[in-house]
Amino acid sequence: MDHSNVPEGTQRFVASVTDAIINPLLAVIFAAALVYFLWGLAMFIMHGSNSSKRAEYQQHMLWGVVGMTVMVSVYALIAVVLTTFGVGGSDLPDPLPFTHAAPLSTHV
Repeated sequence: MDHSNVPEGTQRFVASVTDAIINPLLAVIFAAALVYFLWGLAMFIMHGSNSSKRAEYQQHMLWGVVGMTVMVSVYALIAVVLTTFGVGGSDLPDPLPFTHAAPLSTHV
């Protein structure tokens, strides 16, 4: 796909903003959700005999998983949008190795 209509300065700006601001912010929020989940897990185990506390900390674990899922989804969505418009940052994941493979031969 030809992305020559996107100015090079714009590509560099968007890539640098993504690398310097957005990706670290997503990582911090993901880490916070992970800590929230692990804290809920530890409290869930420590309060094993108290069913009301277990239910409360089970909700903490659930929201931690939801937060991590949202952050991974946002990262993937940003990667898709940047790749679609030809603005690749250095923190974008490499494509899967088999996506550029030659087609399989049909004759035996």
